[in-house]
Amino acid sequence: MTSLNVRQQLILLFLIMVIPTFILHTYGNYKAEEILKRHVTNAYAELNKQNHTLIERDIDTVNKITTTIIQNPTTQQLIPTDKDTVIERVRKYDKMDKLLAGYSTPLNGGEAVYYSLYIYDPNDFYFFAPKHQMTQSGVYFFNSANKPEWYDEAVQLKGQGFMRITETNDMLTRKKTLAYVRAVNTVSEGHGVIGVLIATKMDLKIGESLQSVELPGGEIYFTDLSGEVLASTIPGAMGSKLTLPETVYPKKGSGEVKPIMNEDNIYVLHDNELSQHRLVYKIPVKTLLQQQNELKRVIQLITIANALFGCIVIIYFWRSLMRPLQKLASFVRSYEPGKRVPETPGKGRNDEVGVLMSAMYDMARRLNALIHNNYRMEIKQKESQLQILYQQINPHLLYNTLESIYWKSSLEGKSESAEMIKELSKLMKISLSRGRELITLAEELEHAAAYVHLQQKRYDYDFTVTWAIPSEMQHHLIPKVTLQPLIENAILHGVRHMGEDGEIIISAEYEEDKLLIRVEDNGYKEVDYKEIERLLYADASGPDSQGYGIRNIHQRLQLHFGNMFGIQYKKRDGGGTIVTIILPVAVETGEQSDVYDFGR
Repeated sequence: MTSLNVRQQLILLFLIMVIPTFILHTYGNYKAEEILKRHVTNAYAELNKQNHTLIERDIDTVNKITTTIIQNPTTQQLIPTDKDTVIERVRKYDKMDKLLAGYSTPLNGGEAVYYSLYIYDPNDFYFFAPKHQMTQSGVYFFNSANKPEWYDEAVQLKGQGFMRITETNDMLTRKKTLAYVRAVNTVSEGHGVIGVLIATKMDLKIGESLQSVELPGGEIYFTDLSGEVLASTIPGAMGSKLTLPETVYPKKGSGEVKPIMNEDNIYVLHDNELSQHRLVYKIPVKTLLQQQNELKRVIQLITIANALFGCIVIIYFWRSLMRPLQKLASFVRSYEPGKRVPETPGKGRNDEVGVLMSAMYDMARRLNALIHNNYRMEIKQKESQLQILYQQINPHLLYNTLESIYWKSSLEGKSESAEMIKELSKLMKISLSRGRELITLAEELEHAAAYVHLQQKRYDYDFTVTWAIPSEMQHHLIPKVTLQPLIENAILHGVRHMGEDGEIIISAEYEEDKLLIRVEDNGYKEVDYKEIERLLYADASGPDSQGYGIRNIHQRLQLHFGNMFGIQYKKRDGGGTIVTIILPVAVETGEQSDVYDFGR
């Protein structure tokens, strides 16, 4: 890119933007067409299923009406026999004819289904009745010579209804019709057959449901499973054979609605295995996608116009805004607090972008200055805090020790005083510790032992002190002058007046990555542990002047190692107090005292 001039770069940028747009547009149109086909076919599949359900409901309604007619006493009494007189036969015939005419009335303005009853009368008991169908409904008697072709099939099915194409009279004209045929059995005699009940013009009734579905240029066929058309939206298709591609047939017994698409048509089929019927939708793909193609052309024009306009706008904003903003974004991503800030680019700009860039670079410089100043202040503050804390303890310890030497020198000879001075020198030596703030646990134990010896000589204490810290733990680091104030508290507030019964135990153990040092005493005095907890976490600058020793230790531990560490007080089982010093497992790793390794 850098080897091209600006115009060439803009032309390349235009191509980079436009070519993917057209590729995406082409791919989008293809996917939109696939999605449209899939969604439309799924919608038609659901519509087909519902439509088939309505048709089967109409057929079921006809089946229920035929059941009602069969169970009617008028139908059951219409058996050809010589026991009835002619006038009785005429009355039965007339009553049955009116019954069938009543059920053949159209409902709610829809197409009517016409019911006719055919009765086998070989002895011609009903000679006065018509032998052939003259009207669309009625009662007809026949003998072997003029028996309808579907009669024996209906009798063999023993009262089970079925659909078939036959002929009926319509205005004295014979026309094809779809009929529902069902044998009429006698209720009293079990399997005796009275005749056959036939419901004609079912094709018109089913056609009403088919016409309620509007397919764009499509065709609807209601067939049996062999493919014979029983009803259709195509005039004259009834009775013909519907041939479909082999791939569109659903699996036998699945009853699924399966949309299948080829290059020319979309087929949606739904089979009803119980009634042996199939509903077929045939929709031309061309008519389905016609509206989508028109919409596609409009989108193409809009895409082209939008791409041209977008390229012009992008070029303008690229030159005036995007370049400086990219530089600013690159600076923000790479900037780290404290890192040197380069010179502000675009100083001559007076617009919002120039103001933003100038403010951002200046803010980074101010942030660097604040971080530097804050870092120096924190270092000085910690140094001051440590110095103040050490200055609180050392004068206090020196004063008490000198006072002990004074009184002991007054009461005894010089040898005892010399021994105490020797212990004091140990205290002073370890307290100074060559300027180190952290010393080994072995050095701290030596310091604490020297203090205990001084106290025992000063007051003639008879309490015992047990040192239970393994040698392998004594290389770990601890802030200097940590154990002595805790042992002093154990003496003054625990075992001072207990004589030989008094006992102080100093022990240590590991707990995960921590070193726990415990100072225990068996003192008998009641201790307010809540007050000790308050003293540990009280503000060092507050008015409370008591307890500064243990608070001093707690704060020094947290300053060195963090807020997870410090000291804790709790009651000892059997009486007394346990103070636990929580330290990290840290040792010196180099000659310098400020280089540590946290680990065992």
